[in-house]
Amino acid sequence: MVKGAEVVIIGAGIIGSSIAYYLAKEGLKDVVILEREYPCWGATGRCGAGIRQQWGTEMNCRLAKGSVEIFKGLSDELGYDIEFEQGGYLVLATSQAQLQLYKRNVALQNRLGIPSRIVTPQEAKEIVPILKTDGLPGAAYCPTDGHANPFKTNLAYLRAAERLGVKLYKFTPVVGIEVKDGMVQGVITTAGRIETSKVVNAAGGYSAEVGKLAGLEIPTHSERHQIMVTEPLDGLFDPMVISFTSGLYCQQVPPGSILMGMGDPDEPPSHNLSASWQFLQRMAQEVLRILPVLKEVRVVRQWAGLYNKTPDAQPIIGEAEKVKGFYMAIGFSGHGFMIAPMTSYILARLITGGEPPISVERLSLERFERGELVIEPSVVG
Repeated sequence: MVKGAEVVIIGAGIIGSSIAYYLAKEGLKDVVILEREYPCWGATGRCGAGIRQQWGTEMNCRLAKGSVEIFKGLSDELGYDIEFEQGGYLVLATSQAQLQLYKRNVALQNRLGIPSRIVTPQEAKEIVPILKTDGLPGAAYCPTDGHANPFKTNLAYLRAAERLGVKLYKFTPVVGIEVKDGMVQGVITTAGRIETSKVVNAAGGYSAEVGKLAGLEIPTHSERHQIMVTEPLDGLFDPMVISFTSGLYCQQVPPGSILMGMGDPDEPPSHNLSASWQFLQRMAQEVLRILPVLKEVRVVRQWAGLYNKTPDAQPIIGEAEKVKGFYMAIGFSGHGFMIAPMTSYILARLITGGEPPISVERLSLERFERGELVIEPSVVG
């Protein structure tokens, strides 16, 4: 274990790994990542891998569009194929009111250079031929949305960071963060102490617990979110199909399997990672409403991961006012993977004193105390 570091990052998922890479790329020589388990153990390795630019706030659109631009060249930049594909996202409207919301969202997205559009039920069926369009007033579609392999993306960032001198310590839980006079002094791990003036909380589902180690009350909590995957099938459709009404998302991934997930509004806060038969039942019922051709398809497996959620379902990005040197990139509420590249680049710039390409001042921890929540209308719960 090293005795000191310029920056210590807690968490080796996509957020922590990419922050480490951009910090090293900015010129920092002594960056350490501490991971309680192993890379991809948490939300990154359990996510749906979708990458969406169809948001309802300008900041989220910019974060997502910027991330897509990075994703497009990331395999070449990192020297490892992350399997990024732009198969699109088809966002279903279940009412005229929702369709009107999508029209406003699309106007915003188009103004920012995102090529989304409203489609009729017939056009939606042309995009996804197996889609049942009965009662569907329309949908929103963006052809440049897509997906990537979360394991390979995480690994690519880590390997590139390590080539630049970043040190990764697996199976090394953080048990304390030293703070004196409102400033970070060091990090205590099960393997020893690291002196540092800068700590990054990228702990995902355990972000609130890490905050408490520094004396901070962070209003995040974790909820179980389940996913299942089917046997491989011949090519049926390309886009991710999602519904904000039910919280369902469904996509055919490159090997041919259908990956699908859905939130549960009654899911209590916990760190529960067990899979349930109730989810399998609910998921089957909901997906067959829109994709009935999947009725006889066999499920191969299912799993659970954690959504780390905030009161406004928006992330916390930046430095804590009460503890200088304590930075956060947490509370992504299920959207961390898709906006990781731009988010991590922004935080790296903030840490090194550079000018970030997008202002994230509104995503500060202190917004909750001030009652300045950032409400995003297009969230999959």
